Amino acid sequence: MKSVLIAGLFSMAFSILVTPLVVRWFRQQGFGQEIRDDGPQTHLVKRGTPTMGGVVIIAATVLGYGAAHLFTAFQEGRGPTASGLLLLFLFVGLGIVGFLDDFIKIRRQRSLGLRARAKFLGQLFVALVFGVLTLRFRNGEGLTPASTNLSYVRDIAGISVGAVGFVLLAYLIITATSNSVNLTDGLDGLAAGASAMVFGAFTLISFFQFRNECSTQFTGSGCYVVRDPLDVALVAAAAMGACFGFLWWNASPAQIFMGDTGSMALGGLMAGMAILSRTELLLVVLGGLFVVETVSDIIQVGFFKATRIRTGRGKRVFKMAPIHHHFELGGWQEITVIIRFWIIAGMSVAFGLGLFYADFASYESSP
Repeated sequence: MKSVLIAGLFSMAFSILVTPLVVRWFRQQGFGQEIRDDGPQTHLVKRGTPTMGGVVIIAATVLGYGAAHLFTAFQEGRGPTASGLLLLFLFVGLGIVGFLDDFIKIRRQRSLGLRARAKFLGQLFVALVFGVLTLRFRNGEGLTPASTNLSYVRDIAGISVGAVGFVLLAYLIITATSNSVNLTDGLDGLAAGASAMVFGAFTLISFFQFRNECSTQFTGSGCYVVRDPLDVALVAAAAMGACFGFLWWNASPAQIFMGDTGSMALGGLMAGMAILSRTELLLVVLGGLFVVETVSDIIQVGFFKATRIRTGRGKRVFKMAPIHHHFELGGWQEITVIIRFWIIAGMSVAFGLGLFYADFASYESSP
């Protein structure tokens, strides 16, 4: 428990203290955000706000994880595990893809960075390497970091997608979640606050799995087959602390944006935690806000294309997508949208945790 607290507190302190230094340096280098001309006009005043703040979130998370392991090395003699290192690989790898996207935007002074194909290839490479490696590195009990079974709050017995199917499924989950957080990152502090809640949920889930760990199978007495749950909890706590610390400076009016550097990395990390904690399907509930944002964008684009084919003129369901911009253009103040969407994120996380513990309780009470 102490190591989890150290990971969260260290990363939060680092993020709070280092972010203003990064803001100052980014301003000196001219690393300012470009704003879409077709977006809400109230956002034009944000042009030039330092971006790529995700580098702080990534650094704080990695260092928080490292600080926790320094503590455990002295106290318990344990070191990093395959699960923790693979999560950090996924996190940093997608962060690099996002960083390249942000850097191109800044250098070329435009609101679009990497071409869609280049971004797709970057995500594909990182996700596939992660998926393949999670099926290796067996521990002394024969467990790999991930399972080829479809999972809800644990493996669903009898539903195996096979090694190839798992790698493809991992890619889809990682890419979908990464892009979902990226879409949500359109208002000051919205993505950082919602992400912190989801990582808080994964901290609780993984720590619970650590406290109810077993080496064979779920027996009905609180036993979960998950490899390295404590290390997953350490990464989750560090990411939660990093998001909270960054939110101190990213809250409205934001002094820095996380950019694609942060949003793609955070989304990928959420997906990785769902995969390694055997909660892939539960992620849809925990990340309910991100699902709503993504679905609104899909509906908007799909309806526009369909009506353009039928009538020659595309129509829109929302004033603008993702849906947080729809409410802005409808007259809501930005801070109002943010707080209400944080409430939705919190309710989604609470409902997801309720489902997780209810499922456990149902097995506890079964004969």
